[in-house]
Amino acid sequence: MRQKAVTKAVTKAVTKAVHNAGINKPASCHTFRHSFATHLLEQGTDLRTIQELLDHQDVTTIEIYTHVISRYTTGVKSPLECLVQVAK
Repeated sequence: MRQKAVTKAVTKAVTKAVHNAGINKPASCHTFRHSFATHLLEQGTDLRTIQELLDHQDVTTIEIYTHVISRYTTGVKSPLECLVQVAK
């Protein structure tokens, strides 16, 4: 029962943060998990490590992200990545 209360509280906090940030697209805790996995793959993290971090039982679940990346990767860096490189 305690886990459900924590999950509900986190979900409510994320929903509120998304609203307060003015994000008009659907976003949830799962959205952040998906983004985290995608960014890890883009940085070259191996699938097994991502599987462990996200606590997935089957690596095929993680392999979905490789298709997303190969479809949308253009080699273009975000402005934030450029700022980080300049700061170093």
